[in-house]
Amino acid sequence: MDIHTNIARYLGGNSTNEGLLPTGRYASFDYCYNYFQSFREKSSQAELLHPKYIQESCLQIGFYLASWGMFRGRSFLLQKSLKYYEPLINEIANAPAEMWDIDVDSYTDENIELLLECDVLINKGLGQGLTITNTLSTKVMLGVFGNIPAFDRYFRSGLGVNSLSKSTLRIIAAFYTKHKAAIDTYKIATIDYHTGEKTHRYYPKAKIVDMIGFIQGGEASNMKARKAPRNSR
Repeated sequence: MDIHTNIARYLGGNSTNEGLLPTGRYASFDYCYNYFQSFREKSSQAELLHPKYIQESCLQIGFYLASWGMFRGRSFLLQKSLKYYEPLINEIANAPAEMWDIDVDSYTDENIELLLECDVLINKGLGQGLTITNTLSTKVMLGVFGNIPAFDRYFRSGLGVNSLSKSTLRIIAAFYTKHKAAIDTYKIATIDYHTGEKTHRYYPKAKIVDMIGFIQGGEASNMKARKAPRNSR
């Protein structure tokens, strides 16, 4: 696995994704992360629920999930309005402060337990009685807290992990430790929505690991598709 090549490919984009540009799909993470982190930086997460902010809070998470593929096919979110996200915002606003501080360089046993608890909170707020996928819950955790990569198909393939568990989180921690020297060289600033310029916030290490695994899995999938025999018809 070439860490630097994978990151460069993610940032540069391809024929379907514009890479890290203000109008590109990947920037939907930046706008969502910037929004929720702006409340965290002021220790004012409770204000996410304030009548002044609740609609935008729902809009931010809802559009990010839509942009990142969570409204595809038969997704139950297709049948929901913006109002549906209010219980999720409530869980986020009341999440323990420690959940906002975790990154892949601090996946201790205690923090791994907190990440699994965070997954439960997201399931409660977004599933509302339904069991949601790890892909959906971890995309919320990444976009809001920045504490875990998103467990989509490409990432799972790229890092060789399956469902969210203690063991898979330890695999991610071990991956980071192995490639720490390379990963830590990257200080990627998020994009500001209004100006299109860089902000003072940097991608968490979990996001950088997410990028690496996503590209690795995507490349493997594309290679497999190219090698598959064509239907004679």
